[in-house]
Amino acid sequence: MATVASGGTIPIKLHSTHRPKPPSPFLGRKLNLNPSSRTSIATLNPKTLAVVASSGGEFFDAVHNLFLGVGVGLPCTVMECGDIIYRSTLPKPSGLTLTVPGAALALGTLSYLWATPGVAPGFFDMFFLAFVERLFRPTFKKDDFVLGKKLGEGAFGVVYRASLTKKPSSKVPYQKEGDLVLKKATEYGAVEIWMNERVRRACANSCADFVHGFLENSSKKGAEYWLIWRYEGEATLYDLMQSKEFPYNVETMIVKEVQDLPRGLERENRIIQTIMRQLLFALDGLHSTGIVHRDIKPQNIIFSEGSRTFKIIDLGAAADLRVGINYIPKEFLLDPRYAAPEQYIMSTQTPSAPSAPVATALSPVLWQMNLPDRFDIYSTGLIFLQMAFSGLRSDSALIQFNRQLKRCDYDLNAWRKSVEPRASSDLRKGFELLDLDGGIGWELLTSMVRYKAGQRISAKGALANPYFDREGLLVLSLMQNLRLQLFRATQQDYGEAAEWVIQLMAKSGTEKEGGFTEAQLQELRERQRPTKKASPQRNALASVLRLQRKIMKTLNESVDELNRRRKSLWWSRWIPREE
Repeated sequence: MATVASGGTIPIKLHSTHRPKPPSPFLGRKLNLNPSSRTSIATLNPKTLAVVASSGGEFFDAVHNLFLGVGVGLPCTVMECGDIIYRSTLPKPSGLTLTVPGAALALGTLSYLWATPGVAPGFFDMFFLAFVERLFRPTFKKDDFVLGKKLGEGAFGVVYRASLTKKPSSKVPYQKEGDLVLKKATEYGAVEIWMNERVRRACANSCADFVHGFLENSSKKGAEYWLIWRYEGEATLYDLMQSKEFPYNVETMIVKEVQDLPRGLERENRIIQTIMRQLLFALDGLHSTGIVHRDIKPQNIIFSEGSRTFKIIDLGAAADLRVGINYIPKEFLLDPRYAAPEQYIMSTQTPSAPSAPVATALSPVLWQMNLPDRFDIYSTGLIFLQMAFSGLRSDSALIQFNRQLKRCDYDLNAWRKSVEPRASSDLRKGFELLDLDGGIGWELLTSMVRYKAGQRISAKGALANPYFDREGLLVLSLMQNLRLQLFRATQQDYGEAAEWVIQLMAKSGTEKEGGFTEAQLQELRERQRPTKKASPQRNALASVLRLQRKIMKTLNESVDELNRRRKSLWWSRWIPREE
């Protein structure tokens, strides 16, 4: 008997007589059918199939053997038991079909490819942008430049102010006298060129305006690496902090005029807030592209006279963790005055970097496991501390502070309790400055200077802190405003998630079982979250994030339901049915 199922599907019931059958003539042989005479079962008319199925048994056995010969026989068919074979009479769907598992997989893949430090942007930068840049790279030699004033000398090289010689072959549009900065790298020259080229392509506003780097071969001096930047100024944050006029001297440089305003903590706090915001924006640009500086200090922060912002310089010690450049697991490059307690940006158990494509593909996993960007955050916190406390701006005072902080187990609150009763006027003034607006400055500082890297705040999280709610000396650009609003909305969303996790842990029982004690539970019940009226932009971003969470929740529930149905369908095949 044969019946036609609804929706164009034909179930054909096969009844076995349980008697041995002769071997199929199709088994073990190659079918040699004439293509012109082939007829697909899926294209036959249902009525025709019914007639064929109800005709003689010999033809039906031949069709049965044909199924076995071409490999489409089902397990029950092989076992000689009754079964139903389904063949659709509808044409196959054309084009892409969106399914719930496919959408979930696509979203997960995209999230991973764009997670910090960025797999997809890394491949695009390395195999396209860098290649195009090399095609149009100008060629230089040392004789193309006239060295001028010596600007500084450090562990990794000597820096000069320079200008191009008047040669027609010059290919840089800086022709004024002394409008370039030239550095002869004594160490890590090739690495610094790589880092500056990466920064120029990914986050040009974070560091000094890099032009080019080249290798000069000399029979007397050997190979020397030279790096070229556009001249933006000479004053570093260290130079400005050593002045008794700090931070008012910075205000004059940013605003470009002397402010006739009364001096006081409010005015100083606004200037320091502006400096910290610019520095954190620059750090976030580096960290988002996978670069950890490892030598953040006031000497490596220069004031750009053109943009009136602070920028980061000296990338000789930086590590590009997107591809593993300048990263050696058991080697560290740092300044002990500003270095984090862990000294290493990654665990010493981390293996050496593999090939660049493999390292790029694995970079998000290692980044989330080690949080290497928190190394720079600790150094930035010490700079914040020095700007607030004038008595800690000298090297000797900073070294003494580091010793005191180490004795307090790197707990700033414990350090404050130990020094505040006998604090000098400079220390008291610094505490008062950070305690403005309910102590949000001190809260930001303590979230940056912590012993464990995982407990420190990120650059994005720091920018989302209420300490930066007030407008600084410079009006933020449109892109900076958008980034800042996004950081705040994201951090607010993470805060809600953390609150939910805490409440979930609180329900797990006593401290012995991994939960909270009764006293801690009571503290959680009494805790009240501060109410703050959100802006329309913040509300819109929060709504987008809530919608994203709902979509992901729906996708996860759909995938779980689909998996349950598949499991039940798979088990039902082996449950015997009554005839």
